[in-house]
Amino acid sequence: MGKINQVPSAESHAATAFTIGHSTRAVEDFVAMLKGHGVRRLVDVRTVPRSRTNPQFNKETLPISLAPHGIGHVHVPELGGLRKPKPDSPNGGWRNLSFRGYADHMQTEEFARALEKAMEWIAHERIAFMCAEAVPWRCHRSLIADALTVRGIVVHEIASATKTQVHKMISFAKVDGLRVTYPPLQPELIEPGENE
Repeated sequence: MGKINQVPSAESHAATAFTIGHSTRAVEDFVAMLKGHGVRRLVDVRTVPRSRTNPQFNKETLPISLAPHGIGHVHVPELGGLRKPKPDSPNGGWRNLSFRGYADHMQTEEFARALEKAMEWIAHERIAFMCAEAVPWRCHRSLIADALTVRGIVVHEIASATKTQVHKMISFAKVDGLRVTYPPLQPELIEPGENE
């Protein structure tokens, strides 16, 4: 995450996307945060779009709260988390198996198609990718933000109705064209004779 910024201008929407975690907020506060940044479409990237403790964010109820404010809602389970890592994962830089599994999922056609659809939306309107976790670095949406960043999109995490934080690529990400992986850090090579 980067420094706190003012709201990007509406004219820059074609190259801008947002991320947000609903957390335990009141839906009115959540809507105010989206409206403060001109978000017109909320892209729900939760695998399970429901919450027992925060039912205001359930897939059935949230669109009803957003519609009067001109904000659309679309659930995109293909971008959802809760993925299992592959045995031969190239993403061993992630100790957290959930993040490693998601990084593996980012290499699939399913992910590529869903991200391409999201890119079409970004070209025409302001969108925000939503998950439940309040803190972006504890959520798979930070990996989605990496995938968008390498495609030339400036991604902002919504901090309040007037402030954002610019997403910074995860430090150990390796970029090859549009492909992002998170390989294990290489131990320093030992010169012959050093350990004798």
